Amino acid sequence: MIGSSRQTSRVTLVLLYAILIVAILFAAFPIYFVAQASLRPGQSLYSTQLQLLPNDATLANYRYVTTQLPLLRWIGNSLFVAGMTTIVTLVITLSAGYAFSRFKFRGRTQMLGGMLALQAFPGLLSLFAFYLILLNLNLLNNLWGLVLIYASGATVFNIFNLKGYFDTLPADLEEAALIDGATPFQAFFLIMLPLARPAIAVTALFGFLAGFNDYIMAQTMLFDEQLYTAPVGIFSLQDGYRTPWGWFAASALIVSLPVTLLFLYLQRNLVSGLASGAVKG
Repeated sequence: MIGSSRQTSRVTLVLLYAILIVAILFAAFPIYFVAQASLRPGQSLYSTQLQLLPNDATLANYRYVTTQLPLLRWIGNSLFVAGMTTIVTLVITLSAGYAFSRFKFRGRTQMLGGMLALQAFPGLLSLFAFYLILLNLNLLNNLWGLVLIYASGATVFNIFNLKGYFDTLPADLEEAALIDGATPFQAFFLIMLPLARPAIAVTALFGFLAGFNDYIMAQTMLFDEQLYTAPVGIFSLQDGYRTPWGWFAASALIVSLPVTLLFLYLQRNLVSGLASGAVKG
């Protein structure tokens, strides 16, 4: 009986590893495919010959996009928009999430329900409205206009996530700090924020991704090539006659580095922040 149970556990373990290996292959193959295209001379996307790396691999595409194109400027614009979106999102959602979690005030339930209803609408429905708002604020073709759009779009989900996380933290900690002479701001800043680090990491990541990866809003609101964000700038390389796949692939891998590094830096806090934020609503 014991031997059969051990055999079953070994079979289960082998199946789990097989599933994980297949999943890793599916996740890694697109990256490998893009990397091959970036190392292939010319602008061909793939080769009919099956090979691990192109025989005539070259870094010419990387040299071209970093020296002949304003790619680094586009990445800088994206980092500025994403960074400021992250800061604005954190300032708004931390204070709002804490207030909805700890304070009972008139209209609280209605406000939460209204924000939840807003989250149900696709962001593209607000494209024309955002355009008119930025036009009246004289923020069209302005990176700060994108920060305003992305921060407002990332607010609702992050408020709910942070509220759920603050709900899991005992209020006794703040009460003890207040009894010891701390002000409400000190209790929030010195006690609650350090405990909410996982949820803050998730909020920062979502705010950064909202400002870094979007194409449609940025393409609609920006007209000057020097103000393009990375997705808009890379897509502008395509014209009506050709698609420079080598430049596309090299640019895509370079642009993915900031997000990859951010994921690696925040990975320890991401799972716990999302799981804890979803415990209570």
